[in-house]
Amino acid sequence: MALANELTEVWYGKRRSPWWTWPLAGLYGALTALRRGLYRIGLLRRMRLPVPVIVIGNLTAGGTGKTPLTIALAEALRARGLRPGVVSRGHGGSQREPMLLGAAPDPVDVGDEPCLIRASGVPVAVGRDRPAAAQLLVAVGCDVVIADDGLQHYRLARDVEICVVDGVRRFGNGRLLPAGPLREPLRRLSRVDLRVCNGGEAHAGEYPMQLVGGEAVSLDGARTQPLTSFAGQRVHAVAAIGNPARFFAGLRAAGIAVIEHAFADHHAFAAADLAFGDALPVLMTDKDAVKCRAFAQLHWWRVPVRAELPAAFFEAVVARLTMRA
Repeated sequence: MALANELTEVWYGKRRSPWWTWPLAGLYGALTALRRGLYRIGLLRRMRLPVPVIVIGNLTAGGTGKTPLTIALAEALRARGLRPGVVSRGHGGSQREPMLLGAAPDPVDVGDEPCLIRASGVPVAVGRDRPAAAQLLVAVGCDVVIADDGLQHYRLARDVEICVVDGVRRFGNGRLLPAGPLREPLRRLSRVDLRVCNGGEAHAGEYPMQLVGGEAVSLDGARTQPLTSFAGQRVHAVAAIGNPARFFAGLRAAGIAVIEHAFADHHAFAAADLAFGDALPVLMTDKDAVKCRAFAQLHWWRVPVRAELPAAFFEAVVARLTMRA
């Protein structure tokens, strides 16, 4: 965690990348370029499904808001009469074989993000073999598949690519991992179909997205109150997401005095992690709440958010699906 924090400061601050990251970044770039090339010339084969595939991803390591966008897009497609399903690798879960999630999946098995997406009512399949997992969705009647965090997973052929950009941090120092936050070179942006900017100011060619909340919900779901009811209070804020600072900043914007508790992305919570020795309220993200319900206390709250995008974005997605049908 300490090394991760140090690298994050390098990537998005003014510190120079440590010397040892430069040769590793060169090696990483060469290997990823080789892999892309092998898929491009057909030596590594892509699997094409009998239904359209939409890939949502990003170029940077860490969270940019892919999961809220995935949920919003699935809801928009359902509203237009389609039957979308979501495929995910299931980061943080132990499940290896392709699996279609039931109504109440265990995040220990399938990961936190798939559980959060499944709670929205959309079918979800997980597995390290994403094409095989996606075929489970087709088998239950899904007529479009959304691949969550699948931009770099070239084995699954896609019809529409959507890249989510952190509108505040953008692409940091613009270098490849581990010298910078990039999973792929910036020129990869020119090959995606649509770009979404989460927060900040959208650049030319990007659709703006805002994560909107305003409520706190008890982990048992029995109580809901405005987030502003915590204004002026000290709270413990818990976040095990790619960019915890975004969550903490949102709470401070509501006038809440935040005691920060940042954990590694996809952290597997235990009750001891949240034993802070006082009775202050504990506020956490929806993604973290799915892992804490089994041992939740009455003063623990989740802060749900939803992604808001212009209608033109969803129409652009549907138009591309229609063109490639």
